[in-house]
Amino acid sequence: MQFNLEAERSSVAYKLLVGLVAPRPIALITSIDENGKLNAAPFSAYNYLCVDPPIIGIGVTNRPEAKYLPKDTARNIRRTGEFVVNVVTEDIAQKMNVCAIDFPPEINEVDMAGFTTVSSQAVKPPRIAEAHAALECREFTTMEIGRSRIILGQVVSVYVDDRFVDPAGPYIKAEELHAIGRMNGLGNYVKTRDAFINIPRISFDEWEKNH
Repeated sequence: MQFNLEAERSSVAYKLLVGLVAPRPIALITSIDENGKLNAAPFSAYNYLCVDPPIIGIGVTNRPEAKYLPKDTARNIRRTGEFVVNVVTEDIAQKMNVCAIDFPPEINEVDMAGFTTVSSQAVKPPRIAEAHAALECREFTTMEIGRSRIILGQVVSVYVDDRFVDPAGPYIKAEELHAIGRMNGLGNYVKTRDAFINIPRISFDEWEKNH
C-alpha cells in the first residue's frame, strides 16, 4: 500500500510512523517549573542526534484540547532551560507507565509512581533514583512545528550505575542494562534482554574480497 501523507490526516501519519520507526528509546523526563514544582513524563519520540556537542532530541506534541498549549514538560524546559532524561529499563517500566497518566496539576507523578529522586550533578531538576542511568541536559533550542515542539537538549552530565559501565571505554554494558523500547500502538513495548545480535560493520576492502 502507498500512503500520501500530504493528503492524509495526522492520525494516519502517527499510526504509520510509530509502527515503522521502532523500536524507539524512551525518555522519562524530569523537569521543574519556575517555582520548583517537579514533573515526570515519558516520551518515545526521542534519540541522540550528535556528539560534538552531545545533543539529544525529543518531540513533544501539544495538549489535544488546545492547539498551542504545551505539555508541562515542554513548558518547563522552555521556562527553566533544564531537564533530565532518565533511562527506562525493565524493572521501572510499570512505574514509568504511571508517569504517563494525565494527572491533575496538583498531583505529583513521581510520588504516584512510587519513585524517589536524588539531586543531579549539573542541573536543577533531580534525576530518578531508581533509574540506572540519566542524562542531565540544558535546552539548546526548541522549535515549534505544527502542533509539536522539537526540543534539542545538550547533555552536560551523565550518571550511570557503576555496574553497567566498562571503564575501559568507557562503554555501557547495554546487554546487562535491559532497556526497553516503544513499539507501535498504545501499550506496546519491546525488551532487550537476551535479544542482542552482533553484526560487525564491513570495510570496503572486506566487501571487495567477498564479491
